[in-house]
Amino acid sequence: MDPAIWWTAAAIFGLLLLSAFFSGSETALTAVNRATLHRLAGKGDRRAEKALKLTENNERLIGSVLLGNNLVNILAAGLATQLFTGLFGEAGVAWATLVMTLLVLIFAEVTPKTYAITSPETAALRVAAPISIIVRLFAPVVDVVRILARAALRVFGVRADPDARILGAHEEIRGAIDLHHSEGGVEKADRDRLLAALDLKSREVSEVMRHRRNIETVDADAPAEEIVAFFLASPHTRIPVWKENPENIVGVIHAKDLLREVDRLTREAPPGAAPLQDLDVMKVAMEPWFIPDTTSLDDQMREFLRRRSHFALVVDEYGDLQGLITLEDIIEEIVGDIADEHDPEETALSTRADGSVEVEGDMTIRDLNRFRDWSLPDEEATTVAGLVIHEAQTIPEVGQIFSFHGFRFEIVARERHRITRLRVKPLEPARQLVE
Repeated sequence: MDPAIWWTAAAIFGLLLLSAFFSGSETALTAVNRATLHRLAGKGDRRAEKALKLTENNERLIGSVLLGNNLVNILAAGLATQLFTGLFGEAGVAWATLVMTLLVLIFAEVTPKTYAITSPETAALRVAAPISIIVRLFAPVVDVVRILARAALRVFGVRADPDARILGAHEEIRGAIDLHHSEGGVEKADRDRLLAALDLKSREVSEVMRHRRNIETVDADAPAEEIVAFFLASPHTRIPVWKENPENIVGVIHAKDLLREVDRLTREAPPGAAPLQDLDVMKVAMEPWFIPDTTSLDDQMREFLRRRSHFALVVDEYGDLQGLITLEDIIEEIVGDIADEHDPEETALSTRADGSVEVEGDMTIRDLNRFRDWSLPDEEATTVAGLVIHEAQTIPEVGQIFSFHGFRFEIVARERHRITRLRVKPLEPARQLVE
């Protein structure tokens, strides 16, 4: 047999190996987790540094790999055609097409890409060094190809911008968390905490604050015994103090500061005297801290930590008191309710036998979605009652039933113009189509 045949076959085999290398490299470097590479690079892994640098310019990376892959594939196909034509004559073209299609598909595409998908980090680290050299060598040609490709796209009215990211970093992280949760890799509780932490930048204090209607306050001019008794009965350690008008907050008293003052007056009082008669609560009151209701939860948490304060009063654009927020309120948005032995038991949500859920009207939509893993929209309203009023465009009466967003809402209780309790139940798919 002619030795040229063996040399041609050996060349084809070598080109197939190069094709497998390019195919696997492309898959590995595009599928690898950049966060993992960044972590390895931080530990001093030089291969990870090169791989991370390669992935920073995906257009140049893919262009170089595709250029190399197409060169070796076309050259291998040409040599195979020459080889089989010499062996089988004109029928060799068909044989070359069939054989090379099978060889390229199995050994140069599917096999290396399967390996790269299975172990993207390992594969990326192994190919980082040689691919870096190839990218530098092919850079001038790839740049010309990129210009021609963009010009061709522009003819069809498409403007290519590879630097524009469709999703921001937070959206990418959110998508990864949701994906791993759906696949069973992340538990629901962990998913909720992670997503809640990401949402702090987009949520305002007005969404989680305690409304002024539910704030416990004390009159600065009330008798001292009454003030002390109020603090002893309250589960809270910080109480706003007002004068003349309950919304005219002039200070905030910490229970420990009040206790210190009571202890001092008790020790210094002469025998038989009433120590509390000289108590001046404004002496122990801290200056109130007012914040706008449009402040993001992320910014407010940072301010709490910077000022070493856990308590702020929320006002609207007119300076009117809207409510209060604490550091615990923000942390609860991430980890869920935090209760201690002094917190009153709350029954904001109860599940019924028919699958419906009875909730307080002022329960936030976000909390309901978290508890039940629902997806009620919270763009137009913060609370469940607010959502019903927004959709109904009126204040419903007790007993009225509404259906929207795939759920059934029944008004259970109402106080004046405020919906205090509702019953919510998901609609069955068939019923949703009817309604």
